[in-house]
This record gives sequence, C-alpha cells and structure tokens, in this order.
Amino acid sequence: MPRMLKLLHADDALIVVDKPSGLLAVPGRGEAGRDHLAGRVQAHYPDALVVHRLDMSTSGLMLFARGPAVQRALSQAFAARQVHKRYVAVVQGLVQADAGQIDAPLAADWPQRPRQRVDEEHGKPSTTLWRVLARDADRTRLELEPLTGRSHQLRVHLLHIGHPICGDALYGPELPLADRLLLHASALAFAHPLHGAACRFESAPPF
Repeated sequence: MPRMLKLLHADDALIVVDKPSGLLAVPGRGEAGRDHLAGRVQAHYPDALVVHRLDMSTSGLMLFARGPAVQRALSQAFAARQVHKRYVAVVQGLVQADAGQIDAPLAADWPQRPRQRVDEEHGKPSTTLWRVLARDADRTRLELEPLTGRSHQLRVHLLHIGHPICGDALYGPELPLADRLLLHASALAFAHPLHGAACRFESAPPF
C-alpha cells in the first residue's frame, strides 16, 4: 500500500495531518502494525512526535509536535483541556433531542479488551457534548465535543445512550451498518505553542 500522507499544515513547531480510517495512529503488533501514521509523518519530518491518538477506525485530524519541548507544551494543553476537539459521527436511530451532554464514567472492560465500558463505581469521569446536525429515516448525524479524552469515549458514550456509531464493529451490532466507522475528527483549535496565536484546523467528513 502506498504510504500516502494528507498534510494540512507544517511549521517549525507542529504538524497537522488528516488520518484515513483503517490506518493505525502509532505502531501496532506484527507485520500489519508496521504501517502507521506516525511513521508516515516521521518519514517526512524526522523530529515529529506523537501528541495524541485516534482509533484505527477513526479518520480525521491528528496533531504532531516537532521536538520534545513542543510535545510537552501540547501535551500539557491537552491535559488542561486547552485543545478543543470536535468530531462528526453518524449514529443508529433517531436522536430525539437537538443537543445534550453525556456524563458516564469509563473504565477498561478487562475480560473483553480493548473494549471500554461505563463503570459507575470505578470509572474515570467522562463528559461528551453533542448536538444534532441532521436526521434521516433511521440515522442521525451528530457533532461531538469530548470534554475529556478517555479511550473509546465517543463510541462507548453513544452506545450508552442507545445510539451506537454506524460501522462500529467493536461496539455496534454483529453486522455493522456501514463499511467503516462513521466517526471523523473534524476540528482542532488551540493556542500555538511558540507564539500563542489562535490555531484552528478543519477537515470535512468523508461520509
């Protein structure tokens, strides 16, 4: 497979790329894990370092730091919720309200790794904001804003409210209703780590 790279932005501090669905963000196991977005970026920018990740099945914007000092600064911005992320998803069923908030603590589902689950007793606090973009006969298009960054947060939260993301082979029905996970990281906004200027990047969902 050609090691293509969809570059949206690069400067002395950071790189923004658009990850396709089905590509690992970082190295995985075995031969199949050798091709990943971080490796493709580092082939062009050897100083690029991972700041955050997307699931293999999720497409959209990923941010890389150029060098460890910028990596620390951006990681701290993520931890302090100073990086604003928005996603677009298509979910099963008709969501009745126009907007809402999901507060459901998440923890690893150890017997079924890598699945996560809602765990009111041991889970970490997790919050997702959502609003409806469009509805059709049996699906709803949502804009999602995770206020926390738990593993599989959006996928588990939407399953929790009865609207799993279409094409989710891990959390959805046995026969996924799409040929890929219909979840896309569509916007990133943050202060530039070197000069503080406002940065905003957008990517239209390919579905």
